[in-house]
Amino acid sequence: MNPHDPLPMRSHSLFALAFAATLLDCSTPDTSGVPKAQETPETTPLAVAKVTEVNPRLLRRFQSIETPAPPSSPTAAAKLALGRQLFFDPRLSMDQDLSCNGCHALDRYGMDGSATSKGRSGAHGTRNAPTVFNAAGHFAQFWDGRAQTVEEQAKGPISNPIEMGLPADQAVARLKAVDEYVNEFAKAYPGDADPVTIDHVGDAIGAFERTLVLRSRWDVYLEGDRTALSAAEKEGLRVFLNSGCMVCHTGKYVGGSMFERLGAVEPWPNSSDVGRMAVTGSPADRMMFKVPSLRNVEKTAPYFHDGSAKTLDQAVQMMGRHQLGIDLAPEEIQSIVTWLRSLTADLPHDLTARPRLPGEKA
Repeated sequence: MNPHDPLPMRSHSLFALAFAATLLDCSTPDTSGVPKAQETPETTPLAVAKVTEVNPRLLRRFQSIETPAPPSSPTAAAKLALGRQLFFDPRLSMDQDLSCNGCHALDRYGMDGSATSKGRSGAHGTRNAPTVFNAAGHFAQFWDGRAQTVEEQAKGPISNPIEMGLPADQAVARLKAVDEYVNEFAKAYPGDADPVTIDHVGDAIGAFERTLVLRSRWDVYLEGDRTALSAAEKEGLRVFLNSGCMVCHTGKYVGGSMFERLGAVEPWPNSSDVGRMAVTGSPADRMMFKVPSLRNVEKTAPYFHDGSAKTLDQAVQMMGRHQLGIDLAPEEIQSIVTWLRSLTADLPHDLTARPRLPGEKA
C-alpha cells in the first residue's frame, strides 16, 4: 500500500477517529455553556462525547514545552545578543529596507499578516511566511522542509533574490564595515581567525530564534492543572480529537513534526505549488507540506502555505473537508476555535523589542 495514496490516508484518519472515540472518558456529562454540535451523518462522523475531562491517555499525544534556560557562558550570551541584532538589521537586505523581523514581526507573533510577504522592490514570494516562534523545535524548516535547522533556514532569505536579495559575500562585507559588528562576532566566535562569515550569521540568528519559545495555558493544562482550560475549551479539544485532527497536529507543538499531503481526501483548490516534490523530485511528494504548528494559531492568519484562508474558522472548515473528508458543523468549528485560542501565549517584551543595532547611536 502506498503511504501517500489519498484513499489509505482517509482510512487511516477514520481509524484514528474511531480509536479516539474508544479512549474518551464517558463519565458524568458537563454541557454547561457548551454549544451543541449537529450530530448528523452529513456533518459529523462521530457524535461529540460530553465528558467531564479528556482522557489522560489521549493527552499523551501532546507534551508541554519549557522556555530555554539563560545562556550558560559569556560566549553563548554574546552569540544570542548578536543573533538578535542580526534578526532586526535591514542592512542584511540589498536595499537596506528589509530584515528578518519584517516578514516575521515578533510583536505580531512572528507574522506579517500577508498571504505572501513583500520582498525586494515590492516583489511577493509564492508562500506564506510561517511564524518563527517555537519553530526551532520543528523537525524541519520551510513549508517544503528544505532546511533541517533554524540556523540553516536563517541564511536562505538573505540571498534569495525576491526576498532580501543580498548575496552572501556582500552581506559579509557590509558587516565587516561596521567595527562594532566585528567586535560582536569576535566575542561570539572567539578563536576564529575570520569570525564574520555567512555561516556565523545563520548560526547567531538561529541561536536567537531558539529562545523564541512561548508557553500558554495549554502547557499548564498538560502539566496537570485541569482548571487551566474552561469547560468550553475542553469541549473544543474533544471535538478536535474526535474529528481526527490529532493524527497530524500532535506532539509538543501540535504540529511541526511531519509532512502531510495537502488535499488528502478532497483536492486542494490551488495545486500550482507542488510542495516538497520541488525539493525531492519525487512524484510521491507532490502536494506534501510540513504540518504547521497550531501554537498561537489564533494570531498567525492568514493560513496555509498559500495564505488562502483569511480566518481561523475558514481554516478549520477547509481542513475538515480537504484533509478528513467531513463537513464540520458551524458549532463544531466554533468549538475547535475556542480550544485553539487556549494555545495563544503572551508576548514578552524582552523577546519582541527591537535592540540597538551596531553603529547606531544609543
